[in-house]
Amino acid sequence: MVYNIAIDGPAGAGKSTIAKRVAKELSFIYVDTGAMYRAMACYLLDQHVDGTDQGAVASVCCGAGISIEYHNGEQIVLLNKENINGRLRTEAVGKMASLTSANPKVREHLLELQRNLAASQSVVMDGRDIGTTILPNADVKIYLTASSMTRAKRRYKELLEKGEDCNLEEIQKDIEERDQRDMNREISPLCQAEDAVLVDSSEMTIDEVVAAILNVFWKKTKK
Repeated sequence: MVYNIAIDGPAGAGKSTIAKRVAKELSFIYVDTGAMYRAMACYLLDQHVDGTDQGAVASVCCGAGISIEYHNGEQIVLLNKENINGRLRTEAVGKMASLTSANPKVREHLLELQRNLAASQSVVMDGRDIGTTILPNADVKIYLTASSMTRAKRRYKELLEKGEDCNLEEIQKDIEERDQRDMNREISPLCQAEDAVLVDSSEMTIDEVVAAILNVFWKKTKK
């Protein structure tokens, strides 16, 4: 039996961390769609494309060969056969991904791979529109969120641990601006699916969030 779990939510809500843990607990495949869009952003940056020029983005995006492999249990994102895991979480890549992820050509280029994976294997997939657009028939849909300040503090701590100079207020402002872009974009805007379960992680530990999602899964799949 193949099961699909869709986890949607805004930037910095902890979707990737939680999705990986849930997938590990259930022995499912974790598909990080955000990483795929970030891989596309890496490609566009390498091509020196202006992220606000949607025509230019559409004209070159098909040159990006993006795939996901697992090596010793670790997800490896490949861009034209090169491992780019180390580049995916930079601020420049995140901003480019936010500007270009709604481009129809970009989405078309990545959608087929995502759906094929979900049709053939049990997956946990996270992103902005998994439950509403990519996997509308997912067995379990979760909308994972947290306050903008909570998300900013998490990002601030992460950057400090990497030795990067950063400003908490600027990070929060960037997160709120990204939320507005994602929620108001014309194609597949960020929103909670009608049948998704809301999980606000602002005051929850990672273990508590994972347990809550697993509880939803077992309840729904035992019906």
